[in-house]
Amino acid sequence: MQVGFIGLGAMGALIVPRLMAAGHRVTGWNRSRDKAAPLIDGGMTWADSPRAVAERSEIVLSIVTDGAAVRAVALSDDGVLAGLQANGIYADMSTINPDDSRAVAAEFAKAGRHMLDAPISGSPVTVVGGNASVMVGGDAAAFERAKPVLLAIGPKVTHIGANGLACQMKIAVNLLLMVEVIAFGEAVALAEKGGVARAVAVDAILKSVAASPVLGYRGPFILEGKMPDVPLADVTLQQKDMLLALDLGRRLGSPVPLAAAANEMMNACRGLGIDHKDFVAAHEVYRRLGGQS
Repeated sequence: MQVGFIGLGAMGALIVPRLMAAGHRVTGWNRSRDKAAPLIDGGMTWADSPRAVAERSEIVLSIVTDGAAVRAVALSDDGVLAGLQANGIYADMSTINPDDSRAVAAEFAKAGRHMLDAPISGSPVTVVGGNASVMVGGDAAAFERAKPVLLAIGPKVTHIGANGLACQMKIAVNLLLMVEVIAFGEAVALAEKGGVARAVAVDAILKSVAASPVLGYRGPFILEGKMPDVPLADVTLQQKDMLLALDLGRRLGSPVPLAAAANEMMNACRGLGIDHKDFVAAHEVYRRLGGQS
């Protein structure tokens, strides 16, 4: 298919090659063209605006920072809606407030076009490994048309329900992921305080019933010399998603006390000046609070 892609950051730069490897012809756009240079060299066609991307595409995907950015690339004069074909589909893969996604989808519906919310669950590690999952909200028929393209990104593509529900599910998944990783740091710090070597504690957890895929690839980061120079998700990025969860809980009247506690650990990371690290660095906060050097 002719596929458009908007937002060529850390995730977009990994998704586009998978789409091209599956045989799709990709046209892309990013606010800064220099980030697109390797993709252009690899066969991606460049367009000068989201509108130009949409004019050349049967389906347009985007992954950008927040709801304001989605609205800008989708609804501006040079946005996706202005250029999308009558039978075209726009699928936004960003993690944003469900109501923001629904509001944009409503504008597409008024124009007789389909928008899907299709947030991706995974990190650069899982995308490269072909293990990312995509949750999709919106019209079921549009989902079926988009599904072959989304399967080129990851093998697990699930229709969650109406517009906005995939965004809501992604926020819930990220809440679970963050609480799990924060609890991991708490458990290791407790074991260390009692005299267990950190490497031994990490190894024991990863061999236990508490092990999970996210701890498998992220847990070892807390070992000496293992923290990546470029984090999979730094404190700022992960806290953005946690704030979405806290807001969603408030608006729905659904208690999220563990999310609130995890968010406080992100605040502590900021206070200690380690918010540039992958958010598994919360382990360091626990160590300092416990009097460990």
